[in-house]
Order: sequence, then C-alpha cells, then structure tokens
Amino acid sequence: MSERKTISAGEGRDVASSHGTDNHSVDAFVADARRLGEAVRQGNSARLVFALDATMSRQPTWDLACALQSEMFAAAAEIGGLAVQLVYFRGFSECKASRWVVDPAALTALMTRISCRSGHTQIGRMLRHVRKEAAVSAVRALVFVGDAAEESLDDLGAAAGELRLLGVKAFMFQEDDNPAAKRAFEEIARLTGGAYARFDSSAPQSLSTLLRAAAVYASGGANALTQLAVKDGNARLLLTAMERNR
Repeated sequence: MSERKTISAGEGRDVASSHGTDNHSVDAFVADARRLGEAVRQGNSARLVFALDATMSRQPTWDLACALQSEMFAAAAEIGGLAVQLVYFRGFSECKASRWVVDPAALTALMTRISCRSGHTQIGRMLRHVRKEAAVSAVRALVFVGDAAEESLDDLGAAAGELRLLGVKAFMFQEDDNPAAKRAFEEIARLTGGAYARFDSSAPQSLSTLLRAAAVYASGGANALTQLAVKDGNARLLLTAMERNR
C-alpha cells in the first residue's frame, strides 16, 4: 500500500486556534488553491460544512467518506448546487477548515492528503467554527460524521443552540453505538432543529444515502428533502427527525 501523504499546515486554516503558520505554509496553501481551482465566491451556492472526526479510530470511515462525498455534490447539483467546506479535528489540538469548494474533485484532493491521528474529540471547537462561518454568510447545514464525544454535554448544547439562532441545521451521523456519543449527537441535532442517525461502516450505502439527503436539504431546503423522502428511507428518517426537533 502506498504511503498516505498527510496534510500540511498550509493546506487548511486553524479553527479557533492561536497557532500561526509560517510563510512557507501560507505559500503552500495558496499554491494548492490555485491548482485545485478557484474557491467558491460567497452567494453562488448553498453552503454546507462537512465535518469529520479524524482521530485514529476513524481511518476506515474517513476513507469511506472520501469515496462518498462526491455524491453530495451530485445530489445537490440537480437542485441548485452546493459549496462545501471540509472541517476535521485530530490529535490533541489540531482542528482545521478548508476553503469553500464547489468541485468534488477538489475536496477529494484535500481529503486524500489527510491521515487520522490519535487524540481527543473537538466537537465544541468545530461547532464554534461553524457559528463563525454562518455569522459571515449563511450556512444551511452542518454534516458531522464521528463515533465519540468526550466533551461536556452542556458546552456542546450551548454551541448548538447558537447555531440554531443562525439557521444552521446539524446532521449528526454516528458510527457504531457509543452511548455518550449518541446522547451528544442527538442533543446537538435536537437543539439545531437537525437530525441524528446511526450508520454501519460495513454497509456504506447507508452513509451514502444519509449524505445525499443532507446535501439535498442544504441545496433545496425542506421541500426538496420531502420530495426525496418519497423514495428514500434515510431521507424520510431525517425529515421525521427534523419535524420532531422543529
């Protein structure tokens, strides 16, 4: 198996961090942005933050999400398009956000350069980053994929409540059945008016349809998700959850 190249500091910006980057790192990020294509301009497409836990246990699911993420763009393209920002955390203090992209190939190129590392969850930091993005320009949805939550539920709930005020719905997708993660993910979804769902990484079709349904909501709103729910069981699951959390 070929060695995976890890993402450098210049290929994403720190999320709510005091750590700076050197000039070489900044130059590397600018070069990547030019190579991968022009970043999306604000207002051109609906916006969705695609956030993932990249701690060590997540490598198989990271690879799966990388393979499936283009389906989000494809589903949204039929409605009006989608701009996606990748956010991930790993290690003990690293949490980064990419630029906004409208090309799935650009997102794939970024994701394949990231490897998972041991560490703690940083869901609260991720939520606060989404809040800052939404305060600048509307973000319709947050999609988070993870399997653990090691932070204070009160703190996560406070951050989730702020997202609701900004109109951001959180779609919290949990791998496996960790009880603490389930409680946290369900609460974040409830407080934002979003939806929670479990998936099994051994059945990739489940995550695929969940991602597509979230992208359809981000691009076309509740009406588009309602139309998809007529033929898609996971879309119906998300729609039912959102109606319950309204």
